[in-house]
Amino acid sequence: MTTKAYAALLRGVNVSGHKRVPMAELRTLLTDLGHGDVRTYLQTGNAVFTSALDDEQALAARLEQAVEERFGFGVDVLVRDHAYLRAVADSCPFPAASLEGRQLHVTYFSEPVTASRLAFLDAAMYLPEECRLGDRALYLYTPGGLGRSRLAEALTRSAPADGVIATTRNWNTVVKLVELTRAHPA
Repeated sequence: MTTKAYAALLRGVNVSGHKRVPMAELRTLLTDLGHGDVRTYLQTGNAVFTSALDDEQALAARLEQAVEERFGFGVDVLVRDHAYLRAVADSCPFPAASLEGRQLHVTYFSEPVTASRLAFLDAAMYLPEECRLGDRALYLYTPGGLGRSRLAEALTRSAPADGVIATTRNWNTVVKLVELTRAHPA
């Protein structure tokens, strides 16, 4: 049976004291769901695993249900395979190699987001901060870091609606997830 490596990105866990999901318990949960080579990265809801199931949406739905049953609260989950994660990293429109990890972020979306969804932004108002759309992703350059970013604040206030799930990771995490999923070849 062939397996594929995935990263699960849990949205909004273990930040600001809300929705606590211990990573050891998340690893056990993923293993109990039948996944292999389970590892977590940091405490902010990043897990890597292998599965014979080749359906990111089904994997995400099963994990969302399991988290709710185990911890008693709902969490949005995005599951992405190595090829997608690699493509997002490789397609970065900013000079990632010359930036600090805290200056560059990727917001992953559950579905494609068109430029019309960002039409409300007057990009010149936020310079030198910038954002650019990719494949179900938004690249966000914030020279002063995300916590001080006026652009990130504006994007959060006007986040894509209509059931689109969005979760953001800094560049260090983006690169690490590519590395961790590559370490689990199919």
